[in-house]
Amino acid sequence: MSVDRATVAKIASLARIRMGEDALDRMVPEFNMILAWVEQLGEVDTSGVEPMTAVIPQALRLRDDVVDADPLTGGGIRDEILANAPAPEHGFFGVPKVIE
Repeated sequence: MSVDRATVAKIASLARIRMGEDALDRMVPEFNMILAWVEQLGEVDTSGVEPMTAVIPQALRLRDDVVDADPLTGGGIRDEILANAPAPEHGFFGVPKVIE
């Protein structure tokens, strides 16, 4: 695949980047080098490689989900809190549906 000056101008227009005539001419070989590099990456055999989201292993740091029973810190008083709610439902705050 090859990029010409008209294609660079179209890409700049779509990206809303104003480019002068000399900048357009400078970008043609840049785009062609990038596309050649991408084609070169396509030649690499990745059949034995599992897809991954990061190059290093990552694990979420989780904590135990424990309700604090101390009423001073807010735990264990769900019924008292929901008594002030205008429309409690099944142990939760009831809210109106929002559908657009």
